[in-house]
Amino acid sequence: MKIVILGYGKMGQLIEKFALKRGHEIALIVDAHNREDITADDLRDADIAIDFSMPDAALENISLCFEADLPLVVGTTGWYEHLQEVRETCIEANQSLLYGSNFSIGVNIFFHINRLLAKAISPYQQYDVQVEEIHHIHKLDAPSGTAITIAEGIIDNNEIKKSWVNQVVGSDEEVVNQPSELLIESLRIEEVPGTHTVLYSSEVDQIEFKHTAHNRDGFALGAVVAAEWLYGKKGFYQVTEIFDFNK
Repeated sequence: MKIVILGYGKMGQLIEKFALKRGHEIALIVDAHNREDITADDLRDADIAIDFSMPDAALENISLCFEADLPLVVGTTGWYEHLQEVRETCIEANQSLLYGSNFSIGVNIFFHINRLLAKAISPYQQYDVQVEEIHHIHKLDAPSGTAITIAEGIIDNNEIKKSWVNQVVGSDEEVVNQPSELLIESLRIEEVPGTHTVLYSSEVDQIEFKHTAHNRDGFALGAVVAAEWLYGKKGFYQVTEIFDFNK
């Protein structure tokens, strides 16, 4: 495939590395230096685009790819308040978009087990649950998109938790969550690729479920695999649809 990379930070550079290793061609790299000069015509010769840019650029990149009739994998988070609007536009315009908070195979296994665990523990209301996420200080959004996906998996399978709230550790504003609110604690530390923990605590014990990323390679490889999966398809997809854990 001829791939357009939207965003050329650490993730964009890794995506280039894995795309080339898997036999693909990089048709164009779009970053802060040339973003304002790129038009839909510049994208029309490519087969697919992968976006790991910035939250404020993601919506513009999506619109640009739709205009160019270019399938798009979006790994950028922080724009999900517009998700329904983008979905409707994608379907109405017969375009192709796959999005996800995390493309790592390990994290998607984590998502699956997290839902099963939440369902198993839900009848035992003596356990309270919270989510903790740790990322590098350069990450702009909090909580992480991965943490939100984890929280949604818990809420969908828990009889008490109806929504989530976020506490950024070290901030001046302290959040006190209600029993119906799932607390997500966010911590930013130098050069941590991503650690996510689900804690179920009772008076007598604690269950801890954790995923630790050692580097960003799994995210980047997963994004290229997602692009290969999306190529030739039309529609609006989540990364979880790539994986079938029910076989």
